[in-house]
Amino acid sequence: MSPQRHVITSLSLVFVVILSCQSVHSQLRVGFYRFSCPFAEFIVKDEVKEAFDNDPGVAAGLVRMHFHDCFVRGCDASVLIDSTPSNTAEKDSPANNPSLRGFQVIDKAKTRLEAACRGIVSCADIVAFAARDSIKITRGLGYDVPAGRRDGRISLASETLTDLPPPFFTVNQLTQLFEKKGLTQEEMVTLSGAHTIGRSHCSSFSNRLYNFNGTSSQDPSLDPAYASQLKQQCPPGNTNSVVLMNPSSPAITDVGYYIDILVNRGLFTSDQTLLSTTATANQVRQNVRNPFLWTRKFAAAMVKMGQIGVLTGTAGEIRANCRVIN
Repeated sequence: MSPQRHVITSLSLVFVVILSCQSVHSQLRVGFYRFSCPFAEFIVKDEVKEAFDNDPGVAAGLVRMHFHDCFVRGCDASVLIDSTPSNTAEKDSPANNPSLRGFQVIDKAKTRLEAACRGIVSCADIVAFAARDSIKITRGLGYDVPAGRRDGRISLASETLTDLPPPFFTVNQLTQLFEKKGLTQEEMVTLSGAHTIGRSHCSSFSNRLYNFNGTSSQDPSLDPAYASQLKQQCPPGNTNSVVLMNPSSPAITDVGYYIDILVNRGLFTSDQTLLSTTATANQVRQNVRNPFLWTRKFAAAMVKMGQIGVLTGTAGEIRANCRVIN
């Protein structure tokens, strides 16, 4: 098969995946608020743009928020619920706090939407729209978001410990976790590319610098020059500082993440592990060779991820305040 025909075939498969994802849940559909709240998506986009103009890093936070929401209890905005004296919510789990950000963007969008269309637009859909808009504003590919999600009423910090992949996971552990969520290994590699934007706290990877596998040495799979640079940014005992995930283009959704992995500059163990199997390493190389195809695969994977465990119809509720159940 010629390279040109291979690309056309691959793109056709991506579009088929997008269409099939849109039909998985018949109650989710593109343009869900067309008549009930016609400016819903515009309002969310406007808030994302304003936040991004003030702090470009918020885009990565909103993409990550969508991922962390969908992997725990499905895409039901449970990640937005505040803790109470009797319950520690997802957002206050060590997996989310202090790393997640962008909550104020969702709050502002919800306030405007309640003023324009009271009780219509779910917090879960706002999160999905905001993630899409964040990808687009960082020069990624925009895509249609099937909407109609409803909001959950339960948020438990304990569930993040089993449902969210930690930065030290191996490729096999990542594959198994994603498969439990209905996502393939290829989609796992594709979605990992979201690490091309944003930042990380030193605590998420400092073990690779100072005490890899219980020793006093550094991870041998980490490029020595890069490790030296990271040690300057994250001296021993400093876990609160942050570093850029992809220093060459931290606010652009591109394949820089995969380029870094090929030269042993993946920041997390869970990033660099993508070179540890033939299948995933081939996907990394393919993404570097064909950025155009990766952007479309990423869009399709985001659409599919956005339909994990959704509540529709009369299930759940439409929260008046995204931080508090009705």
